[in-house]
Amino acid sequence: MTTPAYEDDNIFAKILRGEIPAVKLYEDDDTLAFMDVMPQAPGHLLVIPKSPSRNLLDADPEVLARTIPVVQKLAKAARKAFDADGVFIAQFNEPAAGQTVFHLHFHVIPRHEGQVLKPHSGGMEDMDVLKANAEKIRAAL
Repeated sequence: MTTPAYEDDNIFAKILRGEIPAVKLYEDDDTLAFMDVMPQAPGHLLVIPKSPSRNLLDADPEVLARTIPVVQKLAKAARKAFDADGVFIAQFNEPAAGQTVFHLHFHVIPRHEGQVLKPHSGGMEDMDVLKANAEKIRAAL
């Protein structure tokens, strides 16, 4: 079974091109991290490679090698910024697994013992809240 081709009209490709705004919190030559607009918990962020990959199944191993350390760096910062008990990292591959945006991305979600995650299909978070949460994470970097 083959993975469908990457389509560059997805929302994350548009964010990378500057066509859609995002609350960015980290960027380097290979990756971009920004706040999820429908957070499942305070501090929910996304890390994406700048290289086009539909998901993990078609990603160049070199892209993964440059992306995973950034996921780790942001996970540590988010945990510290939100005094979290742990950090949930999620990555989905194809619709059957829950992928809805077809650009490789990693969800980084600070978790607190006993708190239930909100549904991801909920409403969009207030931009001021996202900006304040991004600032907390940036300060923890």
